[in-house]
Amino acid sequence: MNGGARNTVKFAAELKKTIGRSFLVVGLASTGIAVSRFLVKCGARVIGTDMRDISALPGASELKELGVEVETGGHKAALKSKPEVVIVSPGVPRDHEVLTQAGKLGAEVISDVEFAWRFMDAPVLAVAGTNGKSTTTELLGEVMTKAGHSVFVGGNIGTPAIEYAEAMLEKGINYEFAVLEISSFHLETIATFRPRVGVLLNITEDHLDRYKDFDDYAKTKLRLFENQVRGDFAVVNADDAVIAGYIERGALGGNAKLVKFSSSGSIENGIFLKGSEIIYGSETYPVAGFKLKGLHNMENIMAVIASGRAVGVPRQSILESVNSFEGLSHRMEFVREFDGVTYVDDSKGTNIGALQMALKGIGAPVVLIAGGRDKGGDYSVLASLIKQKVKAMILIGEARFKIFKSLGGLTDTVMAISFEEAVNTARSKAGVGDTVLLCPACSSFDMFKSYKERGERFRLLVEAF
Repeated sequence: MNGGARNTVKFAAELKKTIGRSFLVVGLASTGIAVSRFLVKCGARVIGTDMRDISALPGASELKELGVEVETGGHKAALKSKPEVVIVSPGVPRDHEVLTQAGKLGAEVISDVEFAWRFMDAPVLAVAGTNGKSTTTELLGEVMTKAGHSVFVGGNIGTPAIEYAEAMLEKGINYEFAVLEISSFHLETIATFRPRVGVLLNITEDHLDRYKDFDDYAKTKLRLFENQVRGDFAVVNADDAVIAGYIERGALGGNAKLVKFSSSGSIENGIFLKGSEIIYGSETYPVAGFKLKGLHNMENIMAVIASGRAVGVPRQSILESVNSFEGLSHRMEFVREFDGVTYVDDSKGTNIGALQMALKGIGAPVVLIAGGRDKGGDYSVLASLIKQKVKAMILIGEARFKIFKSLGGLTDTVMAISFEEAVNTARSKAGVGDTVLLCPACSSFDMFKSYKERGERFRLLVEAF
């Protein structure tokens, strides 16, 4: 496919509709900043709002210079302008008062991904799921790029999806594909978003502090498929009990071709792990050459293979990309071995499902560091794995008391006041052949700015031994 030869009718039509219209952007972190900046460049009238003080919003001054009307410390005044479209940043829940009021005033309320999608002429490969999204998105982006395509990679992974459209507007870049990491937050307020390939890796408890219950969360994830049509692909994990249940009830949504993957047995017309090979139809992919390890990564790789083949990437090209891919920082990342103990940073493991997968993938006895800001999950589902795998558990942060109540009696458990105390205690509890694992199963915001800062602190402390 020649990206330069493709028409840009969709982009041009949406751009024309944007000129002169009134937009309200709710939430001015990186995504809101990028959306506001793009809208101004398109000739729209833009108001940007955020609950935080302007001192906490480093990009707000730039927006003011561009002509954006910025309201901080709340949103209510912005509604007086009666915006035609409200674009919601991922961190703003769908039931926020300003969104409810905007809807009553007749405004269209959409996510930043929905808005960006309307400008995308290229086919979209969208990756969703509770865990594994970033690894899968990054690997799929590499597969597409190394196959010789011009590819935009963004969404929840860090680069706002609207930067696809900004690159077309300012630089004339005509991408052949877009690979997007999609969170449930993005899917809450979609209307027309339709990926050519939609990948759903898993659905486990997460963000229950935002959703009314687990079913609400799961159904939001499934919105990934609702607008798909014949010729599109829905790539799903057949081993995930929640996803399998929706498939069995015929409730997955959309009309895409279903492609299932499994690490537990063969699947007719699907892709599966068998011994030392991944098998997809007549094709085989030897796992011995993969740098990514662990059952969860085999699932991620199967999703990537199915997605790549769906859009015509040759087997050999996919295999070469998978073999060279080393993974992401803070995702089951080896830090060092010291005194016979292996230290692993899985700070990106911010929910219970991530900790389940991490523990399943480690054969050695584990000294676990867990805790942080609770997200509303049920830690008791970890009980059997804690009994089987964890010789000692060091609990941190706001959630330490809740985790202790559920799991503290199952192994040697210490509640640490500081992160430094937790790491030093883990070191003292570990012996030759053990693994010290940082996998918090919680968000980082009680003690750190991000999971990245938490992971970097872990690395610095371990390297200082």
